[in-house]
Amino acid sequence: MAQISQETRIKVLEATDIVDLISSYIPVKRAGSSFKANCPFHNEKSPSFHINPQRQSFKCFGCGEGGDAFSFVMKYEGLAFVDAIRRLAAKANIPIIEDVYDPDAERNRRKRSRLLDLHREAARFMHELLLNDPRAKHARKYLQSRGYGREMATRWTVGWMPDQPNVFLDWAREKNFTGRELVDSGIAIQREQGGLYIRFRDRLMFPICNEQSEVIAFTGRQIIHDPNSGKYLNSPETSLFSKSKVLFAFDRARRPIMTQKAVLICEGQLDALACHEHGIDHTIATQGTACTPHHAKILKRYTDTALLCFDADKAGYAASERAFKELSAQNVHIRVVSLPLGDDPDSFLKREGPDAFRELLKQARPFFDFKIDRAQVEGGLANAQARGNTAREVAALLAYISDPVSRDSLLNHCATRLQMSAPDLRAATSTAQKKQLREQRTPQDEATAPSYEPSNIDPTVAYLCNLALHSTEARRFLCEQLETLLEASRFLEGIPVLENILSSDCDANNPAAINTFLATLPIPDQLALQRDPTFHQEVNTLLQSAAEDALAKLSEKALNQRYAANQSALNQPDLSAAQLLPLLKEAEQINNLLASLGHRTVADDRASLGETGKKTPAKKVWKKDWKPRDG
Repeated sequence: MAQISQETRIKVLEATDIVDLISSYIPVKRAGSSFKANCPFHNEKSPSFHINPQRQSFKCFGCGEGGDAFSFVMKYEGLAFVDAIRRLAAKANIPIIEDVYDPDAERNRRKRSRLLDLHREAARFMHELLLNDPRAKHARKYLQSRGYGREMATRWTVGWMPDQPNVFLDWAREKNFTGRELVDSGIAIQREQGGLYIRFRDRLMFPICNEQSEVIAFTGRQIIHDPNSGKYLNSPETSLFSKSKVLFAFDRARRPIMTQKAVLICEGQLDALACHEHGIDHTIATQGTACTPHHAKILKRYTDTALLCFDADKAGYAASERAFKELSAQNVHIRVVSLPLGDDPDSFLKREGPDAFRELLKQARPFFDFKIDRAQVEGGLANAQARGNTAREVAALLAYISDPVSRDSLLNHCATRLQMSAPDLRAATSTAQKKQLREQRTPQDEATAPSYEPSNIDPTVAYLCNLALHSTEARRFLCEQLETLLEASRFLEGIPVLENILSSDCDANNPAAINTFLATLPIPDQLALQRDPTFHQEVNTLLQSAAEDALAKLSEKALNQRYAANQSALNQPDLSAAQLLPLLKEAEQINNLLASLGHRTVADDRASLGETGKKTPAKKVWKKDWKPRDG
């Protein structure tokens, strides 16, 4: 893979203030010299997510996530390392310089760039056709019949795909887009007998954008009824577009969702568009599919509350329950907006107006009240058998709630409404949870990064690594003690990581240089260093004296392990004189080394034996107090 030069990475980090970056995604509050927030990577009620402006790093002491600006963008937006660098470099207006040319990486980058160009240019072309082409007159009339005019079409870049495929194909040739690119975009299909078939014919075309407002797909809305074709037709899955990971209008709704502290979820894109056009801009829609785990994770980053506004029919109720299951697993609280029968948000807004719709949002009921009210209307509480069936349905839904406190509170509320005992409903919920666990399969999410375990690094070695990273004085001292470190490496884990740090030219006074160097280490080593509590202490506490103390502790640990190995060898039966003599000499050498450090020797231990032959309690004597913690 092509690598972006270290110099460029340092420049990008130097130009990026991590507090400003993270606060552009989530609410952040100052806490002394640092900043705190509720962690966006796991559910929590009290903030354990800390941002250190001095080190330009973050750390969650709840889930363990941590790193620099690149790490945050990678985790938050699901980007690869190189893409995260490019994203921040673009914001800082810093040109990207790559160390080596990688033809595969360059080919993939160019392919993605061409597909984005094709979608963007195609959206503009179809938009111009809708606004100005005489052949699109019926499309303009349809929009007007739905209460929309030129202004809305311009705001959303709504377009029209002609019924004659050659109109679009001639434009694509003129723009030098290839047939392969048209097929890769999903706009065209390769015929078995040769040639291209345009997927969308005589449809209103609504661009679908990613979180960066880049057009990545289209939704085509039928204008003239055709029983052989669906009302809506979405782009297929492509390298740019995955329906399970994209939310319509989310790029526009992201900040309003944070302001409103809630997200309004509709079934169709036109419903979401209608809400935005009437000033209800915290609205999104799924892409012709049910709410997915990935959708839920995205929304959880921005809010704890979701309002479901689906059609008041059987399909709408089923969609509400599916959304509840996914969102509750992320501890998002669900309320349901009740529309009049036969209405959707679009039709209601046009008839009643935005104020009446906002009133409906205020009256949205908690999900289980909505569920039980509907069951009551349909006879689900009419007798003992019906009430039992409803209770089992409620218990199965309660089992999806991840937060035990919220689940228990809702359980008691539902038991009261169902006129049954809380212990009985709790038992039914427990049974449902066990059934879910049996049926649960490990999700294979392509965007999920591989799971890494921290490498095994001795706590004292990790502490020395931290000193070497953040103190030039400490690093210089440790370089002078390299012989001692190499001796210890035979017995303690992690010394090669420390050697790597000591041999680097990383500027200990530049947080950007430190974070850039850390990114070059294997991920398990990065996790091991970040796990050490001292990694997140202030820089001014890292002095040479601490390095001296830590090195003394490290030497003592290595000698103790060496002594244990020596004693184990001496206890082997049937040792010859040739084998025994070097072991005894080594034991004496270890004894002398321990004595030179001011520790009790083997002879001291023997002298402390009583008549019973058992060692009496004795404390080790230290030359210096040991300051760093062991983990």
